[in-house]
Amino acid sequence: MVKELIGKKLKKMRLKNDMTIEGLANKSCVSSNMISRIERGLTTPSVEILMKLAGAFGMSISYFVEEADRGSTVVYTPAGGGEPIFFFEDKHKILSLSQGLRDPGFTVFSDTLEAGCSSGEGYMVHAGEEFAMVLEGKMEFIIEGDHYPLAQGDSLSFKANLPHRWINNGKKTKVLWVVSPAADIAQSQM
Repeated sequence: MVKELIGKKLKKMRLKNDMTIEGLANKSCVSSNMISRIERGLTTPSVEILMKLAGAFGMSISYFVEEADRGSTVVYTPAGGGEPIFFFEDKHKILSLSQGLRDPGFTVFSDTLEAGCSSGEGYMVHAGEEFAMVLEGKMEFIIEGDHYPLAQGDSLSFKANLPHRWINNGKKTKVLWVVSPAADIAQSQM
C-alpha cells in the first residue's frame, strides 16, 4: 500500500511539473530506472532517495509519506453544487465537481462563461488530455489553427500539448470539463 501511494504521488508530481522520467533523474540524481520502479509501485524508496526526489520539486519529504486520509474515495456533488475555484470579473466561473477525491487521476469542472469570455489571446499548451462538453449555449475551440464550433450536447477531446484556446461568442454558456492528469486546483484555468 505504501509503495503504491508513494509511486502515485511521485508520478502525479512529475506530470504536474511536465517532466519526463529522464528529466527528473537528471534533476534529482536518482536513476531513471529507480524512478520508474517507484512510480510503478515495485519498490519502496529509501529516505535518502525520497529526499532527493522531494528536493527536485522544492518540496518536503512529507509530501510522499503523509497519509492519504485527507481525501475521500467518493465525492458526491448535488445538482448546482461544486467547490468554487476560479472567478474572473463575473465572466468566468469554475466549480470543481471532484475536489476532495483522494489521489485523483483526473479533475472535473463545471464552467459558466458569459458572452465574450475567452481563454485569452494566446494559445495554451500543457501535459495531459482535456474533454469539454457544452451543456448549454455555444462556444468555439481553436486547436492548432483548426476551428471547432460546439453547441449544446457537442463535445471535444484532445491532447493538451496541442496549442489550443477557446472563446464564447454567444450568450451564457455552460461547459463540463474533464482534465487528466488531475489539475492543480490552485493554478487551474483551462
